This record gives sequence, C-alpha cells and structure tokens, in this order.
Amino acid sequence: MPSQRPTYKSPLEGYEKAPPLPTEKAEDGKSLLNNQTGVLSSAYEKFPEPLDNGRRGAFDVHIYHLPNHPAQARYAAELHARIRHEFPELRIYTFWSKPVGPHPIGMFEVNIFTPAQLGAFVGWLAVWRGPLSVLVHPNTTEKTLSEGGEMSEAEKEARNHTDRAMWMGEKVLLNTDMFWEVMDR
Repeated sequence: MPSQRPTYKSPLEGYEKAPPLPTEKAEDGKSLLNNQTGVLSSAYEKFPEPLDNGRRGAFDVHIYHLPNHPAQARYAAELHARIRHEFPELRIYTFWSKPVGPHPIGMFEVNIFTPAQLGAFVGWLAVWRGPLSVLVHPNTTEKTLSEGGEMSEAEKEARNHTDRAMWMGEKVLLNTDMFWEVMDR
C-alpha cells in the first residue's frame, strides 16, 4: 500500500506575478469576470504533464455493468457497439462479463488521446451511459522507483485509479491491492 501520503504542488505555481483577479460579476450576475489575455490555455491542444500524450493515451474510460443484471448487461453491450460505430478513432477494448485486473465487475475500456476526444467522449457519455457507472482515470508518466522516481509502479497506478480518478454514476470499489500483488513483485 502507499508508503506515504501524496503531495500536491500549488495550482498557482507559475502565476505568482499574475495581476489580481477581479471581484466583479459577469453579465449573468452570478459568474465572476476573469482577466482576458486573448490566449487559450495550452491544455486545449495537449494534455499537461504528467499525463501521457503518447501511445498509451492520457485517459482510460472504464464502463461497468453488472453481468448478472440482464437488462444492464444488454445495455452495456449495445453501448459498446454504439461507441465502436460513433468513435472508431478511439481505442476500444474487449467487452468483459467478468472481473479483470482491479475491476471487480464486467466492463469495457476506451482510451482517450487528445483533449478534444476527452471533451467530446465524456460529454457524449454523460448522455448515453444510462444505468452504467463510468471510471475516467489518467495515465501518467511520472518516474517510478525503478526509474529513479519517488513512487512504485503500483503506487502510481493506484493513485491514477483513485486520487486522480473521476466517476460518473455510482462509484465501483476497485481492487487496488492487485497493483502491489502484480506490479511490485
């Protein structure tokens, strides 16, 4: 299990000399006005480090179903086929009706490679996921202990599947112990 509590650098790093943020409200009377610079964040074009902008893809999306719930399993299979039709540019894996890896119930996985794909697919999934739970987790490139880093491969994977994960629908309890059983032998 994790040997130490994760640390987080300040999200304001690099903005120490930025002008103060305005306190007045926008036209809608609710949201805040922001200083406009005319330059969009680079995160619209490329995922920030340490997200994997390479072959693995920056995000995995796991879509879960209960195999012993016939209507849910059927909906998941139909959704799997629909995703393959509508998003053929994404990497879409086998439809599993049993536990695999840290995933304790049936699921299938979709890999995301660009910020545009993430926005389009997750937005689409918010409408079409139906009764299914969805885990969206990052794949990161931090160095592990074997590469001179500060965490083991198991710690990195567990953190990506938990601390850094996003859920749609009910959260599914993952078997993160398997990361240590398999990766840190």
